[in-house]
Amino acid sequence: MNFSKPLESTKLIKRYKRFLTDVIHPELGEMTVHCPNTGSMKNCWQEGWTAWVLDSENPKRKYRYTWVLSENLRGEFIGINTHFANDIVFEGISDGKVAELGEFIEIKKEVKYGEENSRIDILLTDKNNQKVFVEVKNVTLLEEDGVGYFPDAVTTRGQKHIRELQKMKQAGHRAVLFFLVQHSGIDSVKPAKHIDTKYAELLAEAMDSGVEVLAYNTKITPRSIELAKRVVFRV
Repeated sequence: MNFSKPLESTKLIKRYKRFLTDVIHPELGEMTVHCPNTGSMKNCWQEGWTAWVLDSENPKRKYRYTWVLSENLRGEFIGINTHFANDIVFEGISDGKVAELGEFIEIKKEVKYGEENSRIDILLTDKNNQKVFVEVKNVTLLEEDGVGYFPDAVTTRGQKHIRELQKMKQAGHRAVLFFLVQHSGIDSVKPAKHIDTKYAELLAEAMDSGVEVLAYNTKITPRSIELAKRVVFRV
């Protein structure tokens, strides 16, 4: 997935009110930019890190620039725009980068399904006319043990999605939970039992019942984010 134009480098000052971030632009000075991630963003930013921002080139916007990437002091990139996750995985599957989901005849986004008023992120139909339900989760939390974790906060919505996938599996379809790593410092993923015990327990139950889990990392630059390769998922 290419950005509409190359990102610009700024220095982080602070993030506040969930959707606002103050940065220092090398030419424009201190300014406020839009933060498209309303989650906890644990370990995804610190004062002094680099914030890569995108100029909308729309002078009518209250906050003309949008924060897209963090870069920590180790030079690791973190994709903080969670809205990109589905597009990155959709593009990767379409381009044949996911061997486990390679043979399909139809691919759709955001399809209503389930018993709890849900939408599946990606719905595939394979060559045998079997439905493959793919739920995408964005992983950016790198803890001190060097492992990537999901979720970074308690997620009742994420718990619901696991239940829905289990029901699809029980109905005879394939059900896949796809962890997309948008952090260049993460090479393995685990459920964050220390943050959301219920989510970890539901995930273990779902895997026992046949729900598949895939974890892939990304290649991140100030010009693009692309699906890269499969990484280890540890229960």
